[in-house]
Amino acid sequence: MTATESTPPVFRCGYVALVGAPNAGKSTLMNALLGMKISIVTAKPQTTRKRVLGFHTGPEHQIIFIDTPGLIKPKYVLQTAMVNAAHMAIGEADASCFLLDAQRAIDRGDLLPDGLRDLFRAAGQPVFAVLTKSDLVADKKQLLPLMARLYEAYPFVTVIPISSVEAQGLDGLLDELKAVMPEGPQMYPEDMLSDAPERFFVSEIIREKIFEQFRQEVPYATEVFIAEYREEEERDHIAAEIIVERESQKRILIGAKGAAIKAIGTAARIDIEEFLQRKVFLELHVRIREGWRDSEAWVRRLGY
Repeated sequence: MTATESTPPVFRCGYVALVGAPNAGKSTLMNALLGMKISIVTAKPQTTRKRVLGFHTGPEHQIIFIDTPGLIKPKYVLQTAMVNAAHMAIGEADASCFLLDAQRAIDRGDLLPDGLRDLFRAAGQPVFAVLTKSDLVADKKQLLPLMARLYEAYPFVTVIPISSVEAQGLDGLLDELKAVMPEGPQMYPEDMLSDAPERFFVSEIIREKIFEQFRQEVPYATEVFIAEYREEEERDHIAAEIIVERESQKRILIGAKGAAIKAIGTAARIDIEEFLQRKVFLELHVRIREGWRDSEAWVRRLGY
């Protein structure tokens, strides 16, 4: 090698699992890192049901983030599938970020569940503790003892307070993750943010509107299935089925004289058109599938 030649930069590419309790801020963090809404976000827990991949690409790196469902004690087949998806992500990833709501951890003393500690140890990969929503902690001095307790609970590479909404600590987190990614070629084009098909994002947007407009059990008893997706010259035609478990849930979703289902469709269509950057005709139907959440056949059929 001559004096004028230089060693080409090392390219690093790998997977990072985002794991934690429901509402810990996993989807919000991934969306903030990518600069685009890839995962749906609501104030209700357990909004994310399936793992979603998001790609952060730079001149010398590509980090493939895996947004996972919140870790809970499953009560039925659907929740078991959701938790299994999170556990599998830990085993497949090159590193993991354990997300913890900072104020909630301070108030409740929440730390690392034993089962999750065992999964991290079995995977043998670097793990980072990420204290989310740290901007909401009024007394920042409370973060220091929390960070100390986390270091005692597990040999984290580091503990990083962040705020996805205020974009605080995100660059530092990215730098830490880049450093532990394995050397390897880029897997996805640099202008690609996710590998999920448009059908998936459309169904998630509809499900997000259901979570936003209804309370308690109804959102958790619903699933959205895209029955037809037809691209046409003037606008795309999308027919979606909203799956529920009982007749009473169907009546609530439809509402008096169809007002509720119309509101869901209007709100969803606006976001779908913004996401797809084209006009859409959206058709919604509500179907009853009794006990689908506790049916292995239906859970598999719906892609879990």
